[in-house]
Amino acid sequence: MSILIKNSRVVTASESYIADVYTEGEKIVAIGKDLNYEADKIIDASNKLVFPGGIDPHVHLDMPFMGTYSSDDYETGTRAALHGGTTMVIDFILQTQGDTLHNALKTWQEKSKKAIGDYSYHMAVTDFNDDVAKEVVQMIEEEGITSFKTFMAYKGALMIDDGQMVQLMKVVKKHGGLVTVHATNGDMIDSLIAKNKAKGNLSPLYHYLSQPEVTEAEASARFSDMLHYTDCPGYIVHMTCEGALNAVRKATQRNQKVFVETCTQYLVLDASLYEKDFDGAKWVMSPPLREKKDQTALWSGINQGLVQVVGTDHCPFMWEQKKMGKDDFSKIPNGHPAIEHRMEILFSEGVNKGKISLPKYVEVASTNAAKIFGMYPRKGTIAIGSDADLVVFDPNKEHTISVHTHHMNVDYSAYEGMKITGKTETVILRGQVAIEDEECKLKAGHGQFIPRGTTSKTVI
Repeated sequence: MSILIKNSRVVTASESYIADVYTEGEKIVAIGKDLNYEADKIIDASNKLVFPGGIDPHVHLDMPFMGTYSSDDYETGTRAALHGGTTMVIDFILQTQGDTLHNALKTWQEKSKKAIGDYSYHMAVTDFNDDVAKEVVQMIEEEGITSFKTFMAYKGALMIDDGQMVQLMKVVKKHGGLVTVHATNGDMIDSLIAKNKAKGNLSPLYHYLSQPEVTEAEASARFSDMLHYTDCPGYIVHMTCEGALNAVRKATQRNQKVFVETCTQYLVLDASLYEKDFDGAKWVMSPPLREKKDQTALWSGINQGLVQVVGTDHCPFMWEQKKMGKDDFSKIPNGHPAIEHRMEILFSEGVNKGKISLPKYVEVASTNAAKIFGMYPRKGTIAIGSDADLVVFDPNKEHTISVHTHHMNVDYSAYEGMKITGKTETVILRGQVAIEDEECKLKAGHGQFIPRGTTSKTVI
């Protein structure tokens, strides 16, 4: 199929200009003024923006957690992502403690066969030893999985200790991979949870109060120190607060580079939502929502180059699943639905309100993730030879987020009633129209696994 997009404002991480874009097969073939190509489909994008398909490097699809599973699978989750302008996601394979990485990979490969959008994996290492070290090398060199997730919390299920962390970093560094981390102090959090439960403090508010800012700030600093010691590239996922950002800022004083991701919810929502009695369970996630001052810090961190990526940590649960913790906040499945809204919220709250520029928007929504995770320039930019992953976006269209109109497989919205300016109009995935007239044109199984190259601290 060939597609000609006419009269658009093309936006990349480095520039913005008026041009036509011509795609043929799966690739971008030409970019320029008044292109003279015969095409199977012509899209008039006058007064519209065209930017590269979004990349959400932090999602949890069909994930086992706390005795249940996240409610979006690879079909519903990637379809919802496409509706919002995200053409590729990176999900997390969870190694079962005592089992192999390869067995975990097989499980997720089966789950992802019905993906509509493109995808890749991070490998979560929950049990590091000499045999797993050999598998890490195989993942990088043979499977195209070059990023490894670690947890500094969830003891007994996902957490590895600092000794294992350092040994993993040494192996990953040697073979060109990247270590990512859930940076919160698990021991401290577990102690605070137990203390609150003993006092009968069982509402969702105490999920937030059991994870104060210091638990994240301390872990972010400790992770940065271990990275500095091993010289390994590292990436902190879902950063929420000023204290954690200051730990990374301090690391720059010794000329250290630590990659940082925040998520849409931490930029626009705050902890006052936990005061809504059990309704606050909609926003029970880890780390929890923070304060207004943390939103200011994170937006500033984006502009200062300390925060390179905005993801979602999309991990939805139906309301009945959330009610597993109606009498005990520690039993509420952690996570919220966001995969569909990331690009539009980030544009409306960031670009429209003057907090970030258009090129910065593309940088944190797509390009930096492609660079950090070894997919650039195949993904994350508009350039000749790149995959034809494109979003035609109406910057002026107003709409309201609601459970009644979203496409995620979840029966409530964490952003119900939020008024947005800027709407995804047409989405192209590898040269095929994916979203048009608010309908998904692609079927389950269209999505491809994207193998990734090695990475380093100097990619951006």
